[in-house]
Amino acid sequence: MGRKGIEILVGLFVLVGLLAVIFLALKSANLASFSSDPTYEVTARFDNIGGLKMRAPVRSAGVTVGRVKRISFDNKTFQGLVTLEIDTRYEFPVDTSAKILTSGLLGDQYIGLEPGGEDKNLASGGVIKTTQSAVVLENLISQFLFSKAETGDQAGKADQKPDAKADAKPEAKAAPRK
Repeated sequence: MGRKGIEILVGLFVLVGLLAVIFLALKSANLASFSSDPTYEVTARFDNIGGLKMRAPVRSAGVTVGRVKRISFDNKTFQGLVTLEIDTRYEFPVDTSAKILTSGLLGDQYIGLEPGGEDKNLASGGVIKTTQSAVVLENLISQFLFSKAETGDQAGKADQKPDAKADAKPEAKAAPRK
């Protein structure tokens, strides 16, 4: 094999390596969707979407059944409007509920679907009415700190006597002089 043949093989090896790196980068960022399965869209309203991003997974029972297609703000209800793209292989009842959950303690957020018990299924353009907003870690920490501060203040007040004068020893009266 000549010098030119080795250079061509090295070039092909580098090209395959670059394509593999690009593929992994797109997959890890949820930007590449290599499935062409048909989907249907449903929407859900949340009071707080936290750090939810477009292309975040939609899961049910731990299985990815779709992706977040669009996130917008509704000026009438002042809520986040999330459009979900769900694979047509998965059908959910109309009383399905949606929650914004977190992967691990500080992981990415995703939408979890919990199916209801109705016979009729969600169709394209349907609305998920029962939702639970994202749990924001900063809000939980501040609530914990404020509740501890209030508990500490009440404990400090309980240690104090309500009426300091009532508990004081009566002053000894001076005996009258003779």
